[in-house]
Amino acid sequence: MTDFSKDIEQALEILKRGGIILYPTDTIWGLGCDATNAAAVDRIYTLKRRPTSKSMIVLVAEERDVLQYVAGLDMQIFEYLEKTERPTTVIYEGAIGLADNVVNEDGSVAIRIVKDEFCRHLVKRFRKPIVSTSANISGQSSSGLYKDIPEEIKNEVDYQVKYRQQEETPGQPSSIITWKSGIVNVLR
Repeated sequence: MTDFSKDIEQALEILKRGGIILYPTDTIWGLGCDATNAAAVDRIYTLKRRPTSKSMIVLVAEERDVLQYVAGLDMQIFEYLEKTERPTTVIYEGAIGLADNVVNEDGSVAIRIVKDEFCRHLVKRFRKPIVSTSANISGQSSSGLYKDIPEEIKNEVDYQVKYRQQEETPGQPSSIITWKSGIVNVLR
């Protein structure tokens, strides 16, 4: 097992202060912040030059975390997610307890339960959901490898996680679905 405890400690300090981290997720390299802190979320929108009408994904560590941030949840979604092999982001209706600028105009929110060891540790230790959005300028291609992330992104974050920076196998974006009455609609 690779020791990433120093990265976790550093990232937690930045997240608690409302900062932005550059970190490896269960999919691709991402920009992250406290998903309950609107000012931190605004900083990511500004850094990415992304329209605020385009919402971002939120990472949580466990099913019970989804229950904390989504009202009126259909529990069958968890059975479906257990069977998926690819990381899957679900767009849930009825977002609660998150920064307003993470929630879509229609009240929905995109949440992924992470299985990746590093991300799970980070989210569990932070005890709040963390924003995850691709580490790029809006409209440019996303970075599956650390070395491909634009310098202007690297220079503007408050902390760059060292863990997995040397990897040569690029990550892939998550699948994105909606779930209504047991019917899955795959968006990506």
